[in-house]
Amino acid sequence: MEPYTITKEASGLLIYTINRPDKRNAVNDEVMDGLNKAISLASNEDVKALVITSTGDKAFCSGGDLSVFHLLKTEEDAYPMLSKMAKIISKLLLLPKPTIALMNGSAVGGGCEIATACDFRLGRKGIKAGFVQGNLAITTGWGGGTILFEKFPSSTALKILTDGSLMDTDELSALGYLDLVFEGDPYEQCVAFLEKLLDKEVEVLAAYVAILRKKWSDSSILERIESEARNCAILWGKEIHHQKVEEFLNR
Repeated sequence: MEPYTITKEASGLLIYTINRPDKRNAVNDEVMDGLNKAISLASNEDVKALVITSTGDKAFCSGGDLSVFHLLKTEEDAYPMLSKMAKIISKLLLLPKPTIALMNGSAVGGGCEIATACDFRLGRKGIKAGFVQGNLAITTGWGGGTILFEKFPSSTALKILTDGSLMDTDELSALGYLDLVFEGDPYEQCVAFLEKLLDKEVEVLAAYVAILRKKWSDSSILERIESEARNCAILWGKEIHHQKVEEFLNR
């Protein structure tokens, strides 16, 4: 089974689907490479928007695949992985096209970092989402914390990050994290949400998006995301992190 798929719809949507339902759609190197490829393809002139979703209805993305990344023991081990994904999420954040996280299932840890980098987040009723990294004695390391502070009031972002809790769709909507809570077919709900956007010319969409992207690119956001990855790597190498991961894996 391929770990991801990329499809181009007649509507102008490019859809990147994480296809690891048996791993709760966790991120490994192949998923990273697939996302990077999708972001590059989304720059094509015939693409109006990029949708990121996943297979099944249990998990949108459960973050990094701990069965793989738990083998990374030191700061030096962890940093290349963190930096690689941070660069990909930076590309996603600054992509000159609208981006949508179609959250058919729950988003945990790094899954929330991916979703937060998108312009719109659509969540199926009943899902949960949360930045749980602090519970494993690390911080966000792919840029999600930096981006959360950029997009939400600082007190809201800090509360979300330091609580480390999973929030339901009511809580996520109240915070403004979800732009739509849907029931029914995810793709149909996504197309309906984007109906007026998809009616616009690509050049118009790109021009509006460019205004927002310039705001971020002018604020040293790439340097701040890189610093986040570096700081996470330092915490990753500490023994308390590995103890917390062992406890999590052995629950």
